[in-house]
Amino acid sequence: MDYIFAPLPVQSLPVVGVDSLFALRRIFCVGRNYADHIREMGFQPEREAPFFFTKPIDALVHDGETVAYPPLTENFHHEAELVIAIGKAGADIAVENALDHVYGYAVGNDLTRRDMQFALRDRGRPWDWSKAFDRSAVVGPITPMPGQALSGSTRISLTVNDETRQDATLDTMIWNVPEIIAALSSSVTIQPGDLVFTGTPAGVGPMHPGDRCTVAIEGLTPVTTQIGPRA
Repeated sequence: MDYIFAPLPVQSLPVVGVDSLFALRRIFCVGRNYADHIREMGFQPEREAPFFFTKPIDALVHDGETVAYPPLTENFHHEAELVIAIGKAGADIAVENALDHVYGYAVGNDLTRRDMQFALRDRGRPWDWSKAFDRSAVVGPITPMPGQALSGSTRISLTVNDETRQDATLDTMIWNVPEIIAALSSSVTIQPGDLVFTGTPAGVGPMHPGDRCTVAIEGLTPVTTQIGPRA
């Protein structure tokens, strides 16, 4: 069959130690999942049900790429995140079975137009547009860890020009990986190729053209992004 326009290429990520690529389907993101970050955003942390937003799959940015400073913002922020790579489909997954759906993990950076987010939030409007813009989903290579969880003592950190901005352990997440998967699958059917950003710790902050931002999580491949001139 012919198409009016050529289909978009399949988005994918490299896999550590594997020649094949991990084809991607959707990008889900958990909001407000670290207590200290919730406080720095002006709220009090509560263990309420997690909520999710999405990013388009073609917002993907690979390790080492340059991201142009995006339009419609004067306050472009980094957010270091652990990313879950889903390897098995499921719906209404029980917490105790959730790790069966994990293929592996990657390091991510949820790029955010913070001033736009606050303006939309204050007007009671959805703030997806502050998150789901072009080239806003930085993700590094996936490390296969089928059915496994990372230790709660695993450190997640972020530097801008070698200055540490974010530094925490995964056990400070309000909702852990199995709980996130269970909550997400209660609303949608997850499928192989889905990515789930799991939230960011405190220390988010602005980036400027010329900055170099690196996110690292112990045991995973770090991801570095260069910020280019304004788009």
